[in-house]
Amino acid sequence: MKKNYNHKKIEKVLYNFWEKNGYFEYKKNCKNNFCILMPPPNITGNLHMGHAFQHTIMDIIIRYNKMNGKNILWQPGIDHAGIATQIVVKNHLISNIEIDKNNFSKKKFLETIWKWKNKMCKKICAQIKRLGSSVNWNRMCFTLDKKMSYSVRFAFIKLFKKKLIYKKKSLVNWDFSCKSVISDIEIEKKFCNGFMWYIKYYFVNKNFFNNKKNYIVIATTRPETLLGDVAVAINPDDNRYKNLIGKYVLIPIVNRIVKIISDIRIDKKKGTGCVKITPAHDFNDYKIANCNELPLINIFTKSGRISDKFTIYSKNCTKKENSPKFLKNLNIIDARKKIINFLKKNNMLKKVLKTKIKICVGDRTGSIIEPRITNQWFLKVKKISQTAFQLVKSGTIKFIPDSYKNIFFSWMKNIDDWCISRQLLWGHRIPIWYDKYGKEYIGINETKIRKKYCLSKKFFLKKENDVLDTWFSSAILSFSSLGWPKENSLLKMFHPTDVLVSGFDIIFFWISRMIMLTLVLLKGDKRFPVQIPFKKVYITGLIRDELGKKMSKSKGNVIDPIDIIDGISLEKLLKKRTVGMFKNSMKNKIISITKKKFPNGIDSYGTDAIRFTLSSLSSPTRNINWDMKILKGYKNFCNKIWNISIFIFTNVSCKDVKKKFFFKKFNIIDIWIISEYNIMIKKYRYYLENFRFDKASKCLYNFIWNNFCNWYLEFLKIVFKFFSKKYILYAKHNLIKIFELILIAAHPIIPFITESIWQNMKSLTNSVYKSILLKEFPNYKKDCVDKKLIFYINVIKKFLMSIRSIRNKIKINFSKKISIAIKFNNIFIKKFFFENMYFLIKMANLSNLKIIDNINVYKKFFIKVLDEIVIVIISKKKYNKNLNIKDNINKINKIKFKINILKNKLFNKNFIKNAPKNIIMFDKNKLIYLNKKIIKIIEKIKNL
Repeated sequence: MKKNYNHKKIEKVLYNFWEKNGYFEYKKNCKNNFCILMPPPNITGNLHMGHAFQHTIMDIIIRYNKMNGKNILWQPGIDHAGIATQIVVKNHLISNIEIDKNNFSKKKFLETIWKWKNKMCKKICAQIKRLGSSVNWNRMCFTLDKKMSYSVRFAFIKLFKKKLIYKKKSLVNWDFSCKSVISDIEIEKKFCNGFMWYIKYYFVNKNFFNNKKNYIVIATTRPETLLGDVAVAINPDDNRYKNLIGKYVLIPIVNRIVKIISDIRIDKKKGTGCVKITPAHDFNDYKIANCNELPLINIFTKSGRISDKFTIYSKNCTKKENSPKFLKNLNIIDARKKIINFLKKNNMLKKVLKTKIKICVGDRTGSIIEPRITNQWFLKVKKISQTAFQLVKSGTIKFIPDSYKNIFFSWMKNIDDWCISRQLLWGHRIPIWYDKYGKEYIGINETKIRKKYCLSKKFFLKKENDVLDTWFSSAILSFSSLGWPKENSLLKMFHPTDVLVSGFDIIFFWISRMIMLTLVLLKGDKRFPVQIPFKKVYITGLIRDELGKKMSKSKGNVIDPIDIIDGISLEKLLKKRTVGMFKNSMKNKIISITKKKFPNGIDSYGTDAIRFTLSSLSSPTRNINWDMKILKGYKNFCNKIWNISIFIFTNVSCKDVKKKFFFKKFNIIDIWIISEYNIMIKKYRYYLENFRFDKASKCLYNFIWNNFCNWYLEFLKIVFKFFSKKYILYAKHNLIKIFELILIAAHPIIPFITESIWQNMKSLTNSVYKSILLKEFPNYKKDCVDKKLIFYINVIKKFLMSIRSIRNKIKINFSKKISIAIKFNNIFIKKFFFENMYFLIKMANLSNLKIIDNINVYKKFFIKVLDEIVIVIISKKKYNKNLNIKDNINKINKIKFKINILKNKLFNKNFIKNAPKNIIMFDKNKLIYLNKKIIKIIEKIKNL
C-alpha cells in the first residue's frame, strides 16, 4: 500500500469496479427485498450540497441493507422540471444571443431543451457517481421518456374516468414572465416599500351626499385593478357606511356603475373601511363575488398587459368590453402611472401615503405574481386527503422524525383542489383532444382515440395545449418508475418502496401528493395489496452555510460538493461564483466574501471525508450548518484509518496469518477490544436502523479513534515488543480480525477507503469475496462482551493516564523509568493488577511496581488518588500537595459551571413546559450525578 492516502487514485477506479461487477443491481425472484426511490434531481443545473447530503444518507441505508442480506434496488431518476427548465434554457439561449427574446419557434425551442437534457443528464449522473451512490444505473428513468410519459397519460385517464379531474374557469396565480399558472406553494411572499392610493368613487346620484361628500374613498395599493371593479363592499356593522348599502358608485376611468354591498369579511379598520371588489384579480374579492353572484372582469393579457378588450364572465354568459384607449397594451407599471395621472387631473385622488406592501413573487422566475381568471384542469383531492391523513395517523406510513407528520397534517386539513395544468412548452401534454365543436376526447394517443370513436383521418381533432404540472408525474414515480401500469415482477418485489429520503420543504409538493395518487391509482389492483408509495419517510434538514444562512448564488455562499471532493483554485472558484452576474456591486461583494473564506481556494478532501461529515451533521433539525473545520477533522480521520492499515502491513505478514493454531488463551487486550467492538456495534446498528446517522458516525468515530487507535494499538506495541511469540501471534490474528470488522462496519459511510484497504488486506484475511460490499454486516454478540474486563481496563487506562499526567507535572521524561506503589480500594482490581503486573510495568515504563496497604509511609512522595486506587510516585522530587489540591479545585469549578447551566434550564418555566419529559428527567439525573461527583472530589482533597 502507498504510504499516503490519495483518494483521487482510488475513487473512480473503485466505483467502476462496483458498477461493472453488478454489485448495485437487484436479483430476480427474491423475497427479502429493499427499495429506495431517488428523489429525481432537476435537469436545471449541477447537484448542490443538499443533493450530496441526501445521497449520502440514501447510500448509507442502501449499503447497510445490502450487507444485511437484503435484495436492494436504489431506483434512480431525473426530473424534467417543467417551468424551471424552460426558464433556464430560455435564459441560456437569450444570453448566448442564439434566439430573439420574443421570437422563437416551439419546435426549435424543444429541440434545444432535449439537447440540454442530454448534456445535463450525463453531468448529473457523473456527479452522483462521484458521491459514491450505489445506484442501479440500468434502471435510470427520465420523467419525460416514452415509458414514463405512457404512465403519466394512463394515470390522467384513470383519474379522469373516476371523475376526479375536471376543467373550470378559476382564479389562479399567474406568472406573466412565463405566461403560465403556478401553484400557491411555488410563491414567495415578500414585503417592500410601496404606496397606498386613496381614490374617490363618486355616487351615481349626483344629489346624494354622505358626510357632506358626493363620493366615498377607497384605499388601494393596486390602482390599476380598478379597471376590473364590479362592486364596493363595506362591513354591515360599520356605522359610518350602513346607509350606503344598496347605493351605486361610478368606477373611475371606465365609468362602470357598481353597487355598494355588505360583507362581514370586510375589515373595518383596514384602509377606509370601503373596499373595491375586483374578483378576477384578488382571491378575497373572488370569494366575495361568488357569494354575491357578481361578474368577473379580466383586464390583463397573458403577458401582463392591459387587454384591448376586457372579458366579463357572468353566471349565464361571457362578453367583451372595450378598455380605455390610452391604457391599451401597456404593462402594469406604465398603466399604473397613467391611471394615477388621470386621477390627479380629474380630482379623483385624495391622498397618497407610503406604506409596506406584501407582494407575491414566483420562486422560479422572480417576477411578481398576479391573480388572474383562466381555464385550468383540476384534480379533486379533498376526499382522498382524508384517507391519506389516516394512513399517516395510524402509523401505516411513518414520518421520521415523528414531528414532521404535523406539517403533513396541517397541509392535508386545509387542502384545496390541485390545479394540475400549466401553460408551458416543456412537459407532459394533457391527453385530451377536441373536435371543432369543443367536444372532449380522452385517450393515450390520437390513433387510439380515432379507432375507439371510429373517427376518420379527415375528422378534425386538436390536442390540448396545456401540459401537466411537473409534480403530477413525480407523484406517481414510486410505481411508474417500476414499470406501472404494465405487469412486471419489479412492482411485486419492490412496491411499496421502503424509505423515502426527502427535505421538509417538499412535504406539500411531493410527499402528500405521492400518498394521495398512489391511494387512488393502485386501488383495486391485485398487484398492490397495500396502496402506499413508501413505508417510511425520513425527513432531512436543509444544509446552510456556517452562519446558518441559506446557500444561494446571489449570496456567494454556494459550495459545489465536487469542488470539495476534487478541490478548486481561488481563480476558478471566483469565476464559478460570479458567472452571469452583471451587477458589479453584487459581483465585488461575492469576490470579497470568497477571498476571505477561501484565500487559497478549496483543498481536495475526497468523497469519504465529505460523506462522513454530512453523516455526522444529520441531526433531526430543520437547519444544518455546514462547517469546513469539521470536514478537515474527518479528512484527518480517514487518514488515520489509512495509517492504521500501514501499521498493520508493517507488523503483520502473510506468514503470520497462515500459521494455524487454537485460540486457547487470548491476551486481556484482545478480549477487551472485542468486547468494546460488540458494545459499539450494538449501538451503531441501532442508530443506523433508527436513522440517527449523526450518532452512528460519532459512535464509530469514538471507537476507532479512542479505543482502537489511542489504546488498543498502543497496548499492541507493548505485546509486539515484550511478549512471547505465541501471544504476539494471537495478537496479530486478532488485530486482522477486528480491523476487518471495523472496515465492514464503516463501509456504508466511507465506502471508498474501506474498500481500498480491504482489497489490500485480502492477502491477510484470505477472503473469498470480491468486494467488502458483499460481506455480511457485523452483528452484536452478547457472549463476546466481558463487562468486568472492560471495567478493569478502564481502571488501567486511568492508571496510565494518571502516571503520564504526574510525569508532566513533576517533569520526569517518559523514557526514564520510575518506581511506583499502589494501594487498592478493591480486592478484585488488586488481583487483576497482580496478574497483569508485567504488562503494566512495560506500558507505564516502570522500574518497579509495589502493592501496598498503608499509604501513610509514602506521604512525602507525590500521591494521586483515584476512585479504585491510590498511586504513589517514588521519586526524589518532592510532593507538592498544594498543586494536587489546585488540580482538584479546578475540576470542582468545571463541574459547578455545568451545574449552573443545568439549573438555569430546570428553573426556566418555558423549558419545563415545552421540553419532552425524558429530556427533563435526564437533566435532573445529571444534576444529581454532578453534585455527587463534587462530594467525592472534596473527600479526595481531605485525604491528601
